[in-house]
Amino acid sequence: MEPAATSPLDYGALSAPHAEQRKIFLRFQRRRMNASAIMLNLFAPWLIFCTTFAATALSVRYEFPFVYELMVTCTFFVMLIPCGMAAKLRLSRHTDSEREPTWHTFLAICMIIAWFGGFVLGDINYVVYTRPYCDMMNLNTYTDVSPAMRRGQQIMDAGTVQFATGSRLDITKSMGFKSKTLYCVAPITIGNTSLPTYDFWAVGTDCCSGGKSNFHCSDWNSPRAKGGLRLLSDKTRPFYRLAVQQAETAYGIKAAHPLFFTWVKDPMQLVEEWRQGAQQALLFWIFGHLVIQAFFVVSASLVFARIGSL
Repeated sequence: MEPAATSPLDYGALSAPHAEQRKIFLRFQRRRMNASAIMLNLFAPWLIFCTTFAATALSVRYEFPFVYELMVTCTFFVMLIPCGMAAKLRLSRHTDSEREPTWHTFLAICMIIAWFGGFVLGDINYVVYTRPYCDMMNLNTYTDVSPAMRRGQQIMDAGTVQFATGSRLDITKSMGFKSKTLYCVAPITIGNTSLPTYDFWAVGTDCCSGGKSNFHCSDWNSPRAKGGLRLLSDKTRPFYRLAVQQAETAYGIKAAHPLFFTWVKDPMQLVEEWRQGAQQALLFWIFGHLVIQAFFVVSASLVFARIGSL
């Protein structure tokens, strides 16, 4: 006697129509979950990057250090959240496949890159543009300064200086001091008469031979250059001071209170360019990171689709 025919229902299986409906439902549900994961992976790292970059690069770091430290610390701990979730899912023995541990790992990696990228790029922007701009804004601007009439101690708070008409560099009294880098100085004078004290000096690095009468730093040969941008670096100032002392000995001159400047055409224009450079860098990297992150997310989606994670 032949055994009775069995159907899928006898073993608890779904009928063909029900199985097809379940398959369609799971495919729709998985697509919806992945759309959320894609949006999260796109915008979460971008927001971390923007916040970290802005806090590190802009004047809030200069004016409110506590706020800067708080913002950077907060973004760092936010960055750790997906890292912890990804590690937990990786180490779990009973990971639910619907939780998509692949996207968690990808998000953790992107958050780490976003935080460190925002911090490093923001710090570069701060050092190159924001800090010099803020330093100059905290100092005073002087115009029509005559090297023959003014002394260094009278304008110790100078940030930018426009020297009087007829001011020039006296290349014949230039000097260089060698300490791995060559630190070059040349006195700023007026007219052709000797001054009782040379307190204003144009400076630069590796732009002279180190001997006498040789100085070609910045706008040294421009007839329109009458401005000075104050040297603010504490690291290089002692070396320029040694170069001035060598010039005093070599030429028999005196520099009672030497101030050091970069010799330029328009110092205020350079200060304004620092401000604009900081703003342009901010906009560039905000939109640039969004494009880069979008590329990463699209690439990851294609890769995960190939290996069956979607």
